[in-house]
Amino acid sequence: MIVVILVMLASLAASMVRMSWSTAVTSGNDIQAAHARQAAKAGVEWGLYTALRGAWANCTSSTQTLDLRNTNGMLVTVTCSGNPTPYLEGGDQGGSARQVRIYTIEAVACNGTTACPDDDSATNLGYVERRIRTSVADVNAQP
Repeated sequence: MIVVILVMLASLAASMVRMSWSTAVTSGNDIQAAHARQAAKAGVEWGLYTALRGAWANCTSSTQTLDLRNTNGMLVTVTCSGNPTPYLEGGDQGGSARQVRIYTIEAVACNGTTACPDDDSATNLGYVERRIRTSVADVNAQP
């Protein structure tokens, strides 16, 4: 009888340890996911700034990698795609057609080792990745 009680207590203790470990891992992954989301947001903002100031004027699959590993442990791959030449849309109040260029910025943030997405690290327990995509129209586009 005592052996059965000891076995039951041991299995109960083992399940408590396992549950505690799972909670710690899940909590750590949640924090890493929040870091990845903020890094992806920063990547999108950086990409929009770069595209709209004219550095990515011919924004056809241009890619940059931001290394934020020193600040929050993330790498961010920012890709700009869009219409490389402005097109005419509608008109302004004076009746003239407006030139518009559309940019699509995508940022993928991860805690990988080389670039994001990191297929080699994707199977690791602590790997997190977040992707954000946005589009913006530049109504001041120059031909």
